[in-house]
Amino acid sequence: MRRSRIRTFLRKVEEAIATGDQTVAIAALRAAQPELMRGVTKGVVHKNTAARKMSRLSARVKAIG
Repeated sequence: MRRSRIRTFLRKVEEAIATGDQTVAIAALRAAQPELMRGVTKGVVHKNTAARKMSRLSARVKAIG
């Protein structure tokens, strides 16, 4: 259930990036970050995997503007 929730939040960030609206993408990224980190504490996602996903997504969001 946790993994599905994380994927949903990440998909929302991907969709926001696809629209090209940076403010929406930033908001989606800020909503996804705690969810992803919660997955790390629950043992669903490895710490480095979560860090890599956040880094790559934030770089893509930053590149929009």
